[in-house]
Formats: sequence, structure tokens, C-alpha cells
Amino acid sequence: MRILLLNGPNLNLLGEREPDIYGRCSLADVEAMVLEHATQAGVELDCFQSNHEGALIDRLQEARNVCAGVIYNPGAHAHYSYALRDAVASIHIPVVEVHISDVHAREDFRQKLVIAPVCAGLICGHGVQGYLEAFDLLMDIIGRQ
Repeated sequence: MRILLLNGPNLNLLGEREPDIYGRCSLADVEAMVLEHATQAGVELDCFQSNHEGALIDRLQEARNVCAGVIYNPGAHAHYSYALRDAVASIHIPVVEVHISDVHAREDFRQKLVIAPVCAGLICGHGVQGYLEAFDLLMDIIGRQ
């Protein structure tokens, strides 16, 4: 089984960007943590990050043919990208959206999530540990299919 770990804009700066909100772990640290968790579960993990909406859409569309599901932190795209929402809705594999911070307790514009309604699940506000929770939730969802 193969899972895609997808990260959107500015997540390449994890560990540097607003560490009081997003913590001090780098994206490489997060990917290594999830890879170790996936390996223990006997699951292959593909990791991809882009600051570009089109590249993320392309990767989601590719995943539909090779992955059983997706863990996706869309970053700021979560609040306005209907193109990514449509991509998630069209691939017919489960996607669990994850956010490091609690978007519901932040600025008003961050509280509107446009991609989450077409996802199979949402984890937010649990720091980078939320990625592992998203992985476990995704495995449960796939197991129920």
C-alpha cells in the first residue's frame, strides 16, 4: 500500500516560519517521522511539497492511480482554493486534511476551510503529531472500505 504525504505553500519553511505557531520541526523532520510510522505499518510513503497550486493538483491527480490515500496539509490554500477542493473531490481516494495549528482559534480568514468538506477527515491543532494522527485516521478509513 502506498500513501501520499502532500504539503502546500510555505510548509517548506517549517522550523523557521513562526516557530511559536508551527514549532521547530522542519518539513524533513515531519516527513521522516511519518515515514517511520508508515514503515512500521508496512506502508510505502511518497512525500511532496510545493508552493504552486498547479503542481499540487497534478500530484493529487497522479496519486489517484498509485496511492490508497493522501495526508494533505494544504497550508493557506485550505481557505480559498476551489481548484484544489475540486481536485480532492475528483480523485476518489480518501484524503485526510491536517493542520499543525488550530485554524479554528486563529484569524477569521483561517477559520473557513474550503477543502475539508470533501476530505474524509480533518486533524488540526495537534502540532506535527497531527500528521501521525492523520496517518492513523487514514489507515482506519482505508480499512473500512
